[in-house]
Amino acid sequence: MEFLADYASFLAKTVTLVAAILVVLIGIASLRRGRGKQGGGHLEVHKLNDFYKSMRERLEQSLIDKDQLKTQRKLEAKAAKLAKKNPENRSRVFVLDFDGDIKASAVENLRHEITALLTLATPQDEVVLRLESGGGMVHGYGLAASQLVRIRDAGVPLTVCVDKVAASGGYMMACIGQKILSAPFAILGSIGVVAQLPNVHRLLKKHDVDVEVLTAGEYKRTLTIFGENTEKGREKFQDDLETTHELFKNFVARYRQQLSIDDVATGEVWLGISALGKQLVDELMTSDEYLASRASEADLYQLHFAEKKSLPERFGIAASAALESGVLKGWTRLNEQRFWQ
Repeated sequence: MEFLADYASFLAKTVTLVAAILVVLIGIASLRRGRGKQGGGHLEVHKLNDFYKSMRERLEQSLIDKDQLKTQRKLEAKAAKLAKKNPENRSRVFVLDFDGDIKASAVENLRHEITALLTLATPQDEVVLRLESGGGMVHGYGLAASQLVRIRDAGVPLTVCVDKVAASGGYMMACIGQKILSAPFAILGSIGVVAQLPNVHRLLKKHDVDVEVLTAGEYKRTLTIFGENTEKGREKFQDDLETTHELFKNFVARYRQQLSIDDVATGEVWLGISALGKQLVDELMTSDEYLASRASEADLYQLHFAEKKSLPERFGIAASAALESGVLKGWTRLNEQRFWQ
């Protein structure tokens, strides 16, 4: 018992100390934030050619004879010198990444990245988007797709690479690309709309609990969680889903005219091999293969807009991301079980 009492005392002191440190750190971060933010973020640019070059050189050092390697390095140095004298001979490829959650939160960074690249990009350049998303909220993915439309409207070629999944809102984004590349077993499609919500009205009624839902406007609230839903409300809700689906279909058909839209807009998904036959994609190829091939003839620049976060925001974002990641993984597994081997 004495041991347990000592241990409890030690644990209480430790928790108190950790809490005090956190309070101090949060206070410092709040003071710094109070002095004003300096723009809220910055653009990071990494030249991917250097990444591919360093990997190749490391392998060559292990496999090629030293004299042969020395000769090769001289030739490469001459070629690099010539390329610097004639920079107009090499095009530029701007590489963006979009890892989508239910809310399409990554659009906040995507919009800044696109704004930055459009200040320099020309029709002789290319934008490559590495896209991964199972879709989510209509308005979030609608905005993300609209950002990609800016690239297309500027006349800059857009290539979308899908290594794992571009479904629903993810495909809404992918269809903007003049060229869509997919890994053979990536998941694509799901051109449909879904909405669901629980209703606990009967449970509340059983326990004599009344819920008043007051609205101004006949269709301000069609379906509710707590109140009694009506057939008229259900019909209106279904009409809204059908309207959204029709808009989704028209949007995809506008940018992907080779599709037989009624055949693919059923809400179904296809693996890359089948998606190629449906013309949902143009070619079976991973993003690694495509970028590695482009690196031999163009300068590749990976863009990432990094937002500055205060300490309290970091703690909050980390907790929120962990919770959302768990929910999203569960949702994804539930929807993709039939594709497991």
